[in-house]
Amino acid sequence: MAELKEADAAQLHQEDVDIKRAEGGDAPSAGDQAAGQAAKDEAAADNDAKPSTTTTERHISIQTKLEGLEVLVDLNGAGRKSCPLCPEEKFKACYSHKLRRHLQNLHWKVYVEFEGQRMCICHLPCRNLKPSLSGDQASGRHVAHYHCVVCSVTIARKTDMISHLKRHVNKGETEASYSGSSDVPFEEPAPSGQAYEIMKELGTNVQLLPNHTTPQKSDTYFNRKMKTNRQLVFCSLAVLAEERSPLECLDAFGATGIMGLQWAKHLRNAVKVTITDISDVCVKMIKENCELNHIRVDGGSRVPRGCDGGSSEVEGVPIAAVEVAKMDANVIMHLRPFDYIHLDPFGTAVNYLDAAFRNVRNLGIISVTSTDTGSLYAKSPNVTLRHYGCHIVRTEYYKELAARMVVATVARAAARCNKGIEVLLAVALEHFVLVVVRVLRGPTQADESAKKLRKLVHCQWCEERVFLKQGNMVDDTLPCNCHGSLPGKTAVQLGPLWCGPLFNTGFLRRMLSAAVQHSMDDIQPLVKTLICESECTTLKSLVHGPSALTNQVECGVVIKTLQSGEESGPDQSGKRKTGEESGNVVKKLKSDASLEHPAFYYSIHRHSIRGMNMPKLNKFLQYLTEAGFRVSRTHFDPTGVRTDATLEQFKSVLTKYSVPTYTNATATQTSVSTEKTV
Repeated sequence: MAELKEADAAQLHQEDVDIKRAEGGDAPSAGDQAAGQAAKDEAAADNDAKPSTTTTERHISIQTKLEGLEVLVDLNGAGRKSCPLCPEEKFKACYSHKLRRHLQNLHWKVYVEFEGQRMCICHLPCRNLKPSLSGDQASGRHVAHYHCVVCSVTIARKTDMISHLKRHVNKGETEASYSGSSDVPFEEPAPSGQAYEIMKELGTNVQLLPNHTTPQKSDTYFNRKMKTNRQLVFCSLAVLAEERSPLECLDAFGATGIMGLQWAKHLRNAVKVTITDISDVCVKMIKENCELNHIRVDGGSRVPRGCDGGSSEVEGVPIAAVEVAKMDANVIMHLRPFDYIHLDPFGTAVNYLDAAFRNVRNLGIISVTSTDTGSLYAKSPNVTLRHYGCHIVRTEYYKELAARMVVATVARAAARCNKGIEVLLAVALEHFVLVVVRVLRGPTQADESAKKLRKLVHCQWCEERVFLKQGNMVDDTLPCNCHGSLPGKTAVQLGPLWCGPLFNTGFLRRMLSAAVQHSMDDIQPLVKTLICESECTTLKSLVHGPSALTNQVECGVVIKTLQSGEESGPDQSGKRKTGEESGNVVKKLKSDASLEHPAFYYSIHRHSIRGMNMPKLNKFLQYLTEAGFRVSRTHFDPTGVRTDATLEQFKSVLTKYSVPTYTNATATQTSVSTEKTV
């Protein structure tokens, strides 16, 4: 502003000098002319550097109504008139009725609209000449173009202008950012006066920028389709909060901060939430969302584990407190220990697993959300090999393959820190893969987890699959005989993958109880399906009350449950058992290994028989149960059946209860011929 005032003063001084010299009859000297011209050039440069701050400087091709173009020319007057948006050599002067038709059909008809402003096409020489075929620019022609209402740039194609305006919207820039009606200074990249979108989820309000749906253009990315993921993570944290209190939990990638705010708002003093993000815009947005939800923002000071964080509230105005920090996720996980860590980066989370397992407390929980579905679902095998160190192909069970691949990567990261894992939950839906594991310290637990990483032998012809045991040959492992009846090799090795169970029934039952307690009706059917899948049963009636919850035994550890009274004792304190008692628990787990759900599932549509009508899925599950197999439906595939039967046994039952499609047609023809005979 000071430079602009100096330029204006120099310009006024030069005008006074010119007036005095004109009155005295003296011509200005060359030095004065040079100084005056330099001052004018400097002022012009300063004016060009600043954006247009008044709507009157907008180009004449930008109007709100057709009458705005007609006002530029007095169409009511007599005589010929020129088009205000075309040069004389392109459109010669004509009478009013022809000029009105020209403005409507050529300029107004192909406008681009943005926030009520219509950018008409312009043929004036606002752009450089397009060179001719010989390369001579002097003999070229002017190109029709549009003037952007936001940044005044000229763009030739209409589709390019539409894309250009979308980029402005993704950056949060609108026409009001450049108009004189805005009270916000231009230097502010994300003006506080900008109209945010307020979104409410699970009783938590968050502000969203206009570009919140574009992760490449926005730091405060928010995906509405991940609501199921956020609720599953919340229920897993609520279950852990029943075992120990207070919990120190970390939302490593805050963005809008909605997940950490939901934790603090509903679990209150049971958790001490820390939300981090590397972006300044995200940190500012998280603090504003905290004020919107009446949550106090701590300045980074840690409260001891034994103290109650809610005792320092003044008059009870803040309902909870969170700590918001601008820090890289790997840095804060190396500096501080946590009981619960949630990793949800944009894409893969493999770069943060080592830091997460480095400092997590014993019996803590780590939840990992991976959204790189291109590499997880075998669309980019080279990226899969680079990120996860696994070789996979596209199969009918590709979603469970992706879940086991993520668990295997998590297990390897835990083993590098002398820690083992127990998988509590593994969900693979259309947009994400969520894995929730409990951390078990000690090299023994790490060795047990590492033994569950095996190769998978997959037949590319019939899609039979089985985990490869140590020392077995490929051809002798598969129960099918495709390798003998067909030429060439039909089996491939995939992995290494996690061959252990993907669900913990006791943990899922407590998650269902938490979902009912917090009125999460959206995920209750999913959790019930997971419980049936973990037990490999088709039972529909699931009791989620206290009578259905028993002590949960996980890898020799008795976890505290919702039951209270005479059963609560030192054994339910979440500590590891020792001596003979621990050995008995491990032996019990080994004896119950046969009760684990079978790996993978078969799609009933993939193995259907041509020319046969298959039975309904629920009926087919009943037929498999009557044949003596364990069966259940799976959340990975709505047409999938999880069973311990082999593919040959699966097909035999399917063939037995399938009906030929021509039976109905034959019966119809027989009845018609009978009627004709009668």
